[in-house]
Amino acid sequence: MKRNLYLVLALLVSCFGFSQDKISPQQALVKLKEGNQRFISGKSLKPRQDFNRIKEVSKGQNPFATIIGCSDSRVPNEIIFDQGLGDLFIVRTAGQVSSYASWGSIEFAEEVLGTKLIVVLGHSKCGAVNAAVKVPEVPGHIVTLINAIKPAVEKCKEKHHNHNHSDDEFLDAAIKENVLMQVEQLKNLEPVLAKRVREGSLLIVGGVYDLETGLVTFFE
Repeated sequence: MKRNLYLVLALLVSCFGFSQDKISPQQALVKLKEGNQRFISGKSLKPRQDFNRIKEVSKGQNPFATIIGCSDSRVPNEIIFDQGLGDLFIVRTAGQVSSYASWGSIEFAEEVLGTKLIVVLGHSKCGAVNAAVKVPEVPGHIVTLINAIKPAVEKCKEKHHNHNHSDDEFLDAAIKENVLMQVEQLKNLEPVLAKRVREGSLLIVGGVYDLETGLVTFFE
């Protein structure tokens, strides 16, 4: 069984151009922070976005980080982190809610492409979290997103039940709690991610993007 697994991984590596020369998780996080600072300062370099880069990455990809982000159109990951083609492996759903397909994609990025940093990225004024706070009637499968976020909202209510927060303040707290719970979920996701975290080869952190300022605040 293990032999078959190694053969499959070897095939995937050959198809997708994985390189063993990877930067450390901490260095990858610094790259994201520096890119975000350039973005909010109006000094974006817009690197690795020309036609030569298109040709280069057509031969394979070597992203240095995985971003688990919200699908919100106002949070384009390559732009806010000032990165280029092939730099980031991105998995996006509303409220950055993960399920089996998302987990498989994340494990693929770590095991096959070699990304050793995973960032769970929420954002201010998140509509999915707000819906989980207000619990409205929603159509179709949208309810699955709300149900996935509800535990974070309930935990937030427990933490802040003695505080007189405004609706906006509570939403901010719920957004952060949702990110933190998703980080813990991934850190404990067996058999792949949890093992890498225990080994110390994988770093999983959370962050929140501010729609008004463009700043990403990381929780480490």
